Amino acid sequence: MSSHSPEAVIIGAGLSGLACALELTKQGMSVQLIEKDDAPGGRVRTDLVEGFLLDRGFQVYLDAYPNASQLLDLKSLELRYFEPGCIVFENGKRHRLMDVFRRPTSLFSSALSPIGSLIDKALVAKLRFSLKFSSVAQIQQREDLTTETYLKKFGFSDAMINRFFRSFYGGIFLENELRTSSRMFEFTFKMFTEGSATLPARGMQEIPRQLAARLPAGTLRCGIAVSEIRGHTVILASGEHLTPDHLVLAVPSDAAQQMCPNLALPELKWRSVTNCYFAAPSSPLNEAIIALSGDPDSLINNVSVPSDLSPYYAPEGQSLISVSILGLHDQADFLAQVRSELRSWFGKEVETWRHLRTDRIERALPEQTPSTTRPANSVAEVFLCGDQHTTTSIEGAITSGQATAKRILAIRAASAT
Repeated sequence: MSSHSPEAVIIGAGLSGLACALELTKQGMSVQLIEKDDAPGGRVRTDLVEGFLLDRGFQVYLDAYPNASQLLDLKSLELRYFEPGCIVFENGKRHRLMDVFRRPTSLFSSALSPIGSLIDKALVAKLRFSLKFSSVAQIQQREDLTTETYLKKFGFSDAMINRFFRSFYGGIFLENELRTSSRMFEFTFKMFTEGSATLPARGMQEIPRQLAARLPAGTLRCGIAVSEIRGHTVILASGEHLTPDHLVLAVPSDAAQQMCPNLALPELKWRSVTNCYFAAPSSPLNEAIIALSGDPDSLINNVSVPSDLSPYYAPEGQSLISVSILGLHDQADFLAQVRSELRSWFGKEVETWRHLRTDRIERALPEQTPSTTRPANSVAEVFLCGDQHTTTSIEGAITSGQATAKRILAIRAASAT
């Protein structure tokens, strides 16, 4: 079965594929964006369950992202903001640690917090100012270390690294060994200090939904599987053939390899996370803030209450509790362990919480260590994009998609002259 062939076919309607398609269609190219799932978004999805909005894993949008924030209409997302700081639970006690540059009234309490010494807190200020005057491009050219090595080299104490950085960045990097690239650490630290962690009022999927809505009618086709790619011919499971001038695989490297065995791409490793959602009659935090564990043997990494940011996340009169645990967990007593630890944080009120869902997300975030080999952006005239090619973030995915589109447009312009 044959059909018309657009100028470009993009496989994968995650954020990278959507950004690529938007850039190409804006320049007048005919594009088909093919997605095997029932909706766009890739790893950024939200489900409606019993009136609650459940993001697939705890995610946030950093409003300082330069390319993503320029592309998105942030006003229509109705971003809701987390407080610039965190609550750390350690040995049954609650400690508050805030960004005193944006919450100056917390200077005294943050200075007296046992999480980190006064020297550590002075080093946070030093790091903040050094990155303020560093561009993202400059960061990407620096020596690449593990984050743990970088923090020690910067002068932070083992106590600060173990009691704060492992927990806070464990939730971002989905690993608490701090083996992630120091370039990635500097980039995210810069984004946190220049802006805020936010949630779209109606869930994280509003981000890809907004991008998809801007595409010309008929561009995005969901629920369509690709059975094979021969050269530049894309064969869909329906038997339809598409032979575009330009082919983009906006999918993880292993999926691209499966579709095109001749690509010979490096193996892509993944980090995993388990996320539990609970319905509660009230919020245990009562503010838009992230709670972290400062205990090294803790099962839980972080707890947040999305409904404290946006009432759309939960039915009226109820609260939505999000609990993130690094790695995959499926043991029979897993939920009992989670509840037991939550009780040590919040007391007997946890007994009133109702379990809504547990997501075990095996492929939550691509590995990004200093030794990670980035896949090539194109192989055998097939373009590749996704956050594994840049920084493993929303910003990285969108930046990769846009960069791929610009390369295609440059080739198109050259061939027209």
